[in-house]
Amino acid sequence: MCEANAYLRQSGKDELLLEMVDKVLPHEDGLVLEDIFGRRKIIKAKIAELALVDHKIILEKEDN
Repeated sequence: MCEANAYLRQSGKDELLLEMVDKVLPHEDGLVLEDIFGRRKIIKAKIAELALVDHKIILEKEDN
């Protein structure tokens, strides 16, 4: 499987946001994360790190 888990990095700690993410799409309000079941989350964040071997997407909230 090629999906990854998305984490939100806050105060140096990574909090799980969504598991089995299949798509990350740009959106006017930030990013749309979609899992393999079609569930979606929209978050005002930027990509801080993609650790593809570890299947991790690390996001950080945007200041605006």
